Amino acid sequence: MEYLVTMTTHVPDGTPEQEVSDVRAREDARSRELAAQGHLLRLFRPPLAPGEWRTLGLFAAGDADRLEEVLASMPLRVWRTDDVTPLSPHPNDPGLPTGPRQATEFLTTFTITVPEGTPGQAIGDTEAREAERARDLAGQGHLERLWKLGPGRELGLWRATSPAEMQAILKSLPLDPWMNVDTTPLTVHPSDPAIART
Repeated sequence: MEYLVTMTTHVPDGTPEQEVSDVRAREDARSRELAAQGHLLRLFRPPLAPGEWRTLGLFAAGDADRLEEVLASMPLRVWRTDDVTPLSPHPNDPGLPTGPRQATEFLTTFTITVPEGTPGQAIGDTEAREAERARDLAGQGHLERLWKLGPGRELGLWRATSPAEMQAILKSLPLDPWMNVDTTPLTVHPSDPAIART
C-alpha cells in the first residue's frame, strides 16, 4: 500500500548546528536505505514558510503498522511530526516511474461533486472520457500517478512547465466542471530517491 506523509520538523531552539547537521546526514543515509528497500518512493518539498521544514514523502508499506516502523526509524523523527494519508489505487493511474525532469511537479487534490440529478449515462460517459484523457496526459508525460483518497476525492502527481500549463491541463479534464482542485507546486528534495535514478 502507498501512503503520502507530510513530515514537519521543528528543531528545538538552542540545538547546536553540528547536531542538526549530524541528524540530517543520518536522515539522508536512512532515506537511501529505505529507498533501496522499496519503502521510500519519493520526497518532495512543498512551498515553505520562513524557518519551516516540511517534506512530502511517498512511501510504500504492507500496512499502517509497518509504515509507522519505517517512519520511526528515520533520525529526524525525534523532531518531526508525521501526518499520514493512505492512498488507494485509482483505475486511471498510469503508474509511471516518477523522477526529476525538466518540468515542475505538482500535487493536486481533487474533490469531485456530481450535480444532483445528473443521469447515470452522462456520469459514465464523462468518466470514460476522463480515463481516456488521463491516458493521453500520461503519454505526454504530464500525469505520473493518480490515487483515490476516499469517496469523491483523488490525489494526482503531475508535470508541467509552468503553473499556467498545469492549470490548462486541469481545465482539459472532462470532470473539470465537477471538480474543486487544490494544486501544490513541488520542488526537488535533496534526498529524493528519484534523483539517484536519473
